[in-house]
Amino acid sequence: MALGMSIFLIALGAILFWAVTASVAGVSLNVVGVILMVVGLVGLFAGLIASTRARGQDPAARL
Repeated sequence: MALGMSIFLIALGAILFWAVTASVAGVSLNVVGVILMVVGLVGLFAGLIASTRARGQDPAARL
């Protein structure tokens, strides 16, 4: 679930940064796009690290 949401945030940020030409008063859509891409990348790396650590543990050790 975390990986899917991270990829979604990266894609949404990329769309806002490169594809949207509209402007909103008081909001820079380019900056919002960059922020979403950074948050998505952090979430992606955190999700990958968490999933690899969970696979490496002994199931009995988690109890």
